[in-house]
Amino acid sequence: MTHLRQLCLMILLLLGAVATGLCADAKPAAHREVVRVVSQTVGTDELLVALARPGQIAALSALSRNADYSAIAKQARAYPQLKPNGDAEDALQYGPTLVLCADYSRAEFVDQIRLTGVKVIVFRHYFTLQDSFDNLRVLGLALGREKKAEEIIADCRRRVEDLRRRLAGCRPVRVIAPSVYGVIPGYDTTFEDLCDHAGAVNLAATLGGLHGHAAPPSEQMLTWPIDRVVVAGNSLAEALQPFRHLAPYAYMAAIREKRAVLLRPFLLSCVSQYRVEGYEDLARALHPECFRK
Repeated sequence: MTHLRQLCLMILLLLGAVATGLCADAKPAAHREVVRVVSQTVGTDELLVALARPGQIAALSALSRNADYSAIAKQARAYPQLKPNGDAEDALQYGPTLVLCADYSRAEFVDQIRLTGVKVIVFRHYFTLQDSFDNLRVLGLALGREKKAEEIIADCRRRVEDLRRRLAGCRPVRVIAPSVYGVIPGYDTTFEDLCDHAGAVNLAATLGGLHGHAAPPSEQMLTWPIDRVVVAGNSLAEALQPFRHLAPYAYMAAIREKRAVLLRPFLLSCVSQYRVEGYEDLARALHPECFRK
């Protein structure tokens, strides 16, 4: 039955592609220029809502309204939402001319969308602010919103420069971002990018030599001079609670003494221009003296 369902879906997709082509040929050229975008990931939701005219947004991802993952949870309520783990048929019901994905999107989803002739942009780089700028420009070009993309980039640069000026001369605070999932972020992660802009040193990178999200060197970590731990959640007590009973974190003075910084949940994994809010929030928490002027 699974193979039969897949065959039926492919036939429907092909028929849809043919119908789309026939309709496009029948319309005046001006109407063929209309852009309707479906976004399949939270990161592309954030790019799209910041850049697009409302009429260009056909649907957002299944997590777009979840504030734990999305920077635009409130704005997302104005638009249709894809089903969790939805297939290509779910996305195509909104009549998109463009679908936005990331390199972690399901390969079969991307392939099936492309089979219909609908354009797909797959974003593959998102660990740094420059990656976010590049992605804004790519999408801005696709939407005919290049000027808007440059305005967003200019605002981000202004805010980052203000942070750099405020933090000049401050001693970097030594931090880690503990996790209950058996990994910890090192180099080449969004957390490392946060630290680079917020006056912090990520010890998992500098002392641990870890790249990406890697297994923590538990015994070695107990010797690290951790000033603060960075956690995500809506309550510091709740965010720290799992680590009070989880090795090696339970044996760390920073955990026992609650020397921690709480960030809004979506900021630790933010891959869009909204990461600048994370820079600002973390910098204010680690260096409050720099923001009293």
